[in-house]
Amino acid sequence: VQLQASGGGLVQAGGSLRLSCAASGSTISTYNMGWFRQAPGKEREFVGGIRWSGNTYGTDSSVKGRFTFSRDNAKNTVALQMNSLKPEDTAVYYCAAGSKTKILSTLLNSGGYDYWGQGTQVTVSS
Repeated sequence: VQLQASGGGLVQAGGSLRLSCAASGSTISTYNMGWFRQAPGKEREFVGGIRWSGNTYGTDSSVKGRFTFSRDNAKNTVALQMNSLKPEDTAVYYCAAGSKTKILSTLLNSGGYDYWGQGTQVTVSS
């Protein structure tokens, strides 16, 4: 599975961005899809994900109520809608695909994913 993330950019605090992750080479319908981010000088962190079944999981408390995860299996894409953005949301955002057989605990960290997109930069100015 090849993943291509897009939609990042520069936005003012309080604004919105919608990230997309397009898959090719295989259908994502049998994959759990996660979103991670990595800020400068920090480790990559899990933001949240959406199960192959459509249920979301593991939404980080720092983004709960502001970020929404969705998927369109027919289009082989997943999306991350980010509202009320804050400067601390500034990071490179990555999408990742993990087998549907992975249990929840493994999906909360990078080890639960088999395929990664290249990342898209999100910069939120104050």
